[in-house]
Amino acid sequence: MNQIAPGTLNIPKDWDRRGLPGWTYHSRALFELERSDLFLTHWQLAGHVGDLPAPGDWITFDLLGERAVIMRGRDGVVRAFHNLCRHRGARVVDGASGHCKGAMVCPFHGWVYNLDGTLRGAARPETFGDMDRSQFGLKPVEMEIWHGFIFLRFHPGPQPSVADWLAPYEADFAAYRADELLPADAAFWDSELPVNWKSVRDVDNEGYHVPMAHPALQDLYGRSYVDRVHPGNLVSSYAEFGDQPGRLWSVKAYVGLAPEQDWLPERLRKAWTYYGLFPNAVIAFTPEGAQFYQDIPLSPGKTRLTGRMYRRADETREMRIARYLAYRIDRETSKEDQQLAIWSNESMKSTAFEDFHLSDLEYGVRVYHDGFRRILPVTRLPEPPAEDQLANINENLLLTTTESQSN
Repeated sequence: MNQIAPGTLNIPKDWDRRGLPGWTYHSRALFELERSDLFLTHWQLAGHVGDLPAPGDWITFDLLGERAVIMRGRDGVVRAFHNLCRHRGARVVDGASGHCKGAMVCPFHGWVYNLDGTLRGAARPETFGDMDRSQFGLKPVEMEIWHGFIFLRFHPGPQPSVADWLAPYEADFAAYRADELLPADAAFWDSELPVNWKSVRDVDNEGYHVPMAHPALQDLYGRSYVDRVHPGNLVSSYAEFGDQPGRLWSVKAYVGLAPEQDWLPERLRKAWTYYGLFPNAVIAFTPEGAQFYQDIPLSPGKTRLTGRMYRRADETREMRIARYLAYRIDRETSKEDQQLAIWSNESMKSTAFEDFHLSDLEYGVRVYHDGFRRILPVTRLPEPPAEDQLANINENLLLTTTESQSN
């Protein structure tokens, strides 16, 4: 059966099996707190250096009213800026990705920025008086690169450096040579789902549902699926394929065709691995390639699902076919998870809903919810507070918690 693996954290003998109360999935006031105190203050995965192979290449990342552009400069350095012209606030680039030959030119009034974000010049500069160009470059966004993956943080927050935070994943990402990944064809994708973002995470943070809900995954790796929990609100999963031939076409073809990558450590040569990033993203590896996917909240009842896919630089024809077959399996799994998220989310407004009752196999959900409750203690309340009082109650609970910890 699926299991929680012995890991850095042990499951308490008499742990509280309840999850977040239903009201937390549709409160507008809580959504505003999530924006300010969770998403904008925590590291967000925006892409990979492989998405920016040449000077002038850029990708964008938008989150809850903030927008960033990540660009490789003429000097080869990758930098992140607010995608906001210092004149009137227009986007200096538009779209998911692109290339600037020599500079960024604001489409509103033609202000020109160098690839390192400095202001080259304003249109009709004589009309701005004694403007100091050095004071009007694009504003930087805090950025860190870890094993090739690009992380942004819009506001200062509680998480340590990305390397310290993701230290439990260090050995695996080094083994996968994650910094060498390149974007696959049609690498970027996105769609919308009519659910609260937490419902998507709830489905993704446990493997208890795999045997029933995901026929292809169950066919692929049977009983080998294992969930692990780590410090930093991190939940990862591991599964091996090849012990059974597979009955479904995509699974049977994948198992029979996937070439063994002898450069990987033996434990990863036939593994599919998933690395959760609190609060809203996952990086997944197969021996042939990788992808990340994340949930971008748009409103209390709407979530943007987006991600990018990557390949190996030395990809062979067999690896490319195996990667495509893995994509077919994952595509069906994603559809199944989306339906589960919809069903779960719609129950949150029902008078019959009485909180989750979690299995030991769903301890990863509990770990995730505990992290959420520490940041927003108002979510510990079983009944919804008045919307216009929610922020004040949360602040008081934070102060109470801080005082009790200091005594």
